[in-house]
Amino acid sequence: MQAVRRSLLLLLLLALVASAAPASPDAGPPPTLRREGRWLVDDQGRVVVLHGVNAVWKRSPYLPPATAAGFTERDAQWLADHHFNTVRLGVIFAGVMPREGRVDQRYLDGVERLVRMLARHRIWVMLDFHQDMFNERFGGEGFPAWAVHDDGLPTPVQLGFPANYFQPSTSRAFDNLYANTAGVADHYAVAWRAVAKRFRDVPYVMGYDLINEPWPGTQAATCANPVGCPAFEAQQLAPFYLKLIRAIRSVDRRHLVWVEPQVLFNFGAGSTLSGLADPQLGFSFHEYCLPASLTHASGGQAGPECHQLGDLVFRNTEQEATENGWTSLLTEFGASDDLADLADVTGLAEQYLVGWQYWHYKEWDDPTTESQESGGQGMFTDDADLSSVKRAKLRILERPFPRATAGRPLSWESPAPGVVWFRWESAQGVTEVVLPRSHYPRGYDVQLTGGRVVSRPGADVLRIRTSGAGTAQLRVTPK
Repeated sequence: MQAVRRSLLLLLLLALVASAAPASPDAGPPPTLRREGRWLVDDQGRVVVLHGVNAVWKRSPYLPPATAAGFTERDAQWLADHHFNTVRLGVIFAGVMPREGRVDQRYLDGVERLVRMLARHRIWVMLDFHQDMFNERFGGEGFPAWAVHDDGLPTPVQLGFPANYFQPSTSRAFDNLYANTAGVADHYAVAWRAVAKRFRDVPYVMGYDLINEPWPGTQAATCANPVGCPAFEAQQLAPFYLKLIRAIRSVDRRHLVWVEPQVLFNFGAGSTLSGLADPQLGFSFHEYCLPASLTHASGGQAGPECHQLGDLVFRNTEQEATENGWTSLLTEFGASDDLADLADVTGLAEQYLVGWQYWHYKEWDDPTTESQESGGQGMFTDDADLSSVKRAKLRILERPFPRATAGRPLSWESPAPGVVWFRWESAQGVTEVVLPRSHYPRGYDVQLTGGRVVSRPGADVLRIRTSGAGTAQLRVTPK
C-alpha cells in the first residue's frame, strides 16, 4: 500500500510540475500581428485597431529607469486599465551600438525587460529606432558620436529643435548616412539585425520602425511641396530601407517592418516611396499641424486650417498605402495639451479607420519636442505620480473603439460623446469593442443587428459573436 501511495504522490508531483512548466516550442509561435490587405490582423484573422502611446527615453542610457518617474509594471498596468493596447518603444541606435561595430547586449536586455513587461498586459510593442537631429552634437539624439560624419561643416548657432535640422553639419550627417560613408548604414543594418534576432520570438512584438522622421539632408528644400521629393525617396531613402529590410529578413521573416516617409510628410507634403517589395510592410506616419507646432510651446492652439492640413496627411497616407499594398498606422501626433487638436486628429483617424500612438506617455525631460519646456506633451503633470493624469486629455484619448473585428470594418462614427456607430462585414468569430467606463458612468444601451452580445451587461469591452458572412451594425448610446 505504501508503494502505491508513493507512486500516486510521484504522479501527482509530476503533473504539478508539468502544469507549471512553460509551454513547449510545439505550442506555436508567440502572438503577433500581420498585414492582410490594408489591415492589421491578429492570429484569429480579426482586424486589430490600435490606440496607444509613445514611450521614448531620449537621454543616455536611452532607456527609462525602473522608477515611478520612468516606467515600471505599474505603468504597464495603467495603460492596460485605460484600454491602451500599443506602445511605440524607443530603441536608440546609440544604445544598441555605442561602440562602432559592437552590439551592446546589456542594452537589449533592458529593452527586452520592457517589452516582456508590456506583453504580460497584452500590449503590442513597436520597436522604434528613434532619432531627432541625428546626435547630441546637433542638440538631438539617436546616432552614436562615432557615426557622425559632417565633413567638418559648421553649426553656426545652436538653434535647438527643430531648427538645427537646417544646419549644414546636421544635413551633411544625414547625407553621409544614406551614402553609407564609413559604413554607417551598414552598421545601422547590423544593429537592426541584432534587434530582430533578439525579438523575433518575443510575444506581442508588432514589428520594427526603421528610423524616426528621416531628414532629407541637403535635399530638404526640394521636399516642401505637394508631391514631396521623389528623387530623394527613390535614390537615397528607398535603397537605405532595402538594406535594412534585407538585414531584418535574414533573421525574421514574420514580423512587420514599418517604413516612414521623409519628415515633411508630417505637414502635408506628399510621398512616393516604392520598390520595397516585401509582403509584410507597414507605413508609419505622423501628423503635426505646422502652424500649431510653432505655438504649442507657449500654449498656443491649433487654428481652423489644421483640420484641412490633417485631412491632407491622412489622404496622402491612404494613397501611399493603397498604391504599395501596405497597412498604415499613425505613430505620432499630439505632443501638446491642445485638446481641440487631439480631438480633431483622433476623429480623423476614426474616419479613415486608422489606429494611432499618441506622443507622448510622459514628459521625460524630452530635449526635442515641439512643446519644449511647457510640460504639454505628457499625460501627467508629474511623471512620478499616475494620479496626476490630465483628465481632460485622458478622456479624449481613452475613447471607444473596435479593437478586434471578426470581419472587415466598413465605418466608425462618433457623432456625439459616447455615441458610436459601427458597421462591418462580419465573419465567424467574436468582435471586441472597447467602451471605457469614463464615457458611460451610468452604463450604455446597445442596438445590434447581425450578431449577438456575449459579454456581461455594462462590460468595458463589448463582445459580439457573429456566425458568418453578412453585415453587422452596432449603435451604442450612454444611458
